Amino acid sequence: MQLFVGLGNPGAKYAGNRHNIGFMALDEIARDHGFAPWRSKFQGQVSEGRLGREKVILLKPETFMNLSGQSVGEAMRFYKLSVEDVVVFHDELDLAPGKCRVKQGGGHAGHNGLRSIHQHITPEYTRIRLGIGHPGHKDRVSGYVLADFAKAEQGWLDDLMRGISDGAPHLAEGDNAKFQNAVALRVNPPRSSGGQKGSAPKGAAAQATTAKPNPTKTAPEQSEAPQNAMERLLNKFK
Repeated sequence: MQLFVGLGNPGAKYAGNRHNIGFMALDEIARDHGFAPWRSKFQGQVSEGRLGREKVILLKPETFMNLSGQSVGEAMRFYKLSVEDVVVFHDELDLAPGKCRVKQGGGHAGHNGLRSIHQHITPEYTRIRLGIGHPGHKDRVSGYVLADFAKAEQGWLDDLMRGISDGAPHLAEGDNAKFQNAVALRVNPPRSSGGQKGSAPKGAAAQATTAKPNPTKTAPEQSEAPQNAMERLLNKFK
């Protein structure tokens, strides 16, 4: 069993904030993979379902960001899970918007939600770092993360959410590489070759052109050859 935790702040006021991208990721997974309706438990919202062969509990703590660890710790104790069973989705200032990286353990880098989880379950859980970019100066960080995503950001945000949902079964089964590949295919889909569809290569076209017979040359040559031979034969008897 896996516990997927999305970080954010509860209430409509914060729903569209950059800080709530973890909530958004879990909502997308729950919707796309037919999870049970959300219900209140463990000081948060919980939904249960399956991703591939794995049973997964989705948890959105409602303690506000700074106390997220309380909710996570309570859920872990109830399900008798270890820290290795926990995956946390959170906003990441140090990644460009739309980037997604998997990290095992490490520091909290000043993120208040991660700091709280560190205190309650130790740092050895898996993090899904979801890039939102940096405002440029540390004094602007608080206002930036608590502001809604701009309309211009909705394109990459939708692609990122869909990629996370696509790759969620791989993540649940521990295949981080396939998970990140699924995200990349949504965020940076492969480009077409750039050539016109159905057009033949230039070399092939050239070969086809030179291979065509020229009727204006072959027709006279085929008709004149017998006549010239007959004339030469008749001249011998003159």
